[in-house]
Amino acid sequence: MRVLVTGTAGFIGNFVAERLLDRGDEVIGLDNVNAYYDTRLKEDRLGRIADHAGFTEARVSLEDRDAVAAVFDRHRPDRVIHLAAQAGVRYSLENPHAYADSNLTGFLNILEGCRHHGVEHLAFASSSSVYGANTDMPFSVHHNVDHPVSLYAATKKANELMAHTYCHLYGIPTTGLRFFTVYGPWGRPDMALFKFTKAILEDQPIDVYNHGQMQRDFTYIDDIVEGVVRVADRIPEPNPHWSGDAPDPSSSYVPYRLYNIGNHSPVALMDFIGTVERALGKEAEKNYLPMQPGDVHATYADVADLQEAVGFSPDTPLETGIQRFVDWYRGYYGG
Repeated sequence: MRVLVTGTAGFIGNFVAERLLDRGDEVIGLDNVNAYYDTRLKEDRLGRIADHAGFTEARVSLEDRDAVAAVFDRHRPDRVIHLAAQAGVRYSLENPHAYADSNLTGFLNILEGCRHHGVEHLAFASSSSVYGANTDMPFSVHHNVDHPVSLYAATKKANELMAHTYCHLYGIPTTGLRFFTVYGPWGRPDMALFKFTKAILEDQPIDVYNHGQMQRDFTYIDDIVEGVVRVADRIPEPNPHWSGDAPDPSSSYVPYRLYNIGNHSPVALMDFIGTVERALGKEAEKNYLPMQPGDVHATYADVADLQEAVGFSPDTPLETGIQRFVDWYRGYYGG
């Protein structure tokens, strides 16, 4: 199988590419290695897979229409796993245009590549952030998600709509994956676990938003990868029971599906911090702050559809995942 994986210098994309290469697939890895965070970390992630015989790097920006088209023309992938994006809720308040460029224009360029090259399945990263102002827990792919609370979330919702449109117009089988707070070794420096670990080891205070009154469905990277690969291998089919009179958001009359990938076990922020402290053997100094614009109080994934479709649901215990991250962090950065 020849698979185009976007975001291979990123956290999730790098691990997905590694899994595909290990099982014998050919991977074309598209990434522009931008400076949103430490490029050394991104280059070192790429170093984990760069020498694999089945890996080809394409250092390209998603918003570069001609360059993305050239990657499709040159490599003609069988499948596409689109994981590259401008990530981060809070950064979308500072630099909104980056989200339009990467997540909207960039995604359109991927869709056009799939359209013109007969790609048999596009699996793409959405986000739990699309649930926005929803409060009915756990979050289900069958729920309506029309009230995002950040531009990042709005672009991810737009991706789901754009993908459905191309599925309808051009018959491209498409699956959207809503990830819930991914963490683990090689994780992103802008995520809570990385920031907390760094600050605690450097005797700096950690920022605790909404005075600690938050919950997140933390999902370990290996579980995310397992879900992505299993879903990418399952080409969706039209839902014969779908009706426009009572439309199910998770499926369609065309080969289109949405799935949550989350640990389906929300953790209180203060419990999360306590687990980090125990793994480090060191207590954090806490700087309690109000809720940040664009944040939500809680996330909680209903993964029943994922379990039914591919026989898998994430289950790595938080303590195990955090200890693995701390061990990696100390090995990579020292301390």
